[in-house]
Amino acid sequence: VQLQASGGGLVQPGGSLRLSCAASGSSGAFTVMGWYRQAPGKQRDLVASITSGGGTSYSESVRGRFTISRDVRKRTWFLQMDSLKPEDTAVYYCNAKRGFASFWGQGTQVTVSS
Repeated sequence: VQLQASGGGLVQPGGSLRLSCAASGSSGAFTVMGWYRQAPGKQRDLVASITSGGGTSYSESVRGRFTISRDVRKRTWFLQMDSLKPEDTAVYYCNAKRGFASFWGQGTQVTVSS
């Protein structure tokens, strides 16, 4: 399984970005798809996740500003990020789980700065 993340960039505070993660390779279904982020000198933390049934979960720091969604047929999931803050600056990684296996994308940089 390969995951390809895209959509990062530089945005001003209050702006928006949309991240995408496309899966290729094995055709088996994922049980959970998500987004993590890692700022310099910090651990990688879960930002948002969505289950195969469509249930969503968000970290407290992004709830109400970020929205995770998926396109099951295209094996792609998204992270719509609105009202971005400088503290959202990080490398964002997509992740997918299937049973005990966990797959990671390569990361995409998001920088929120004026």
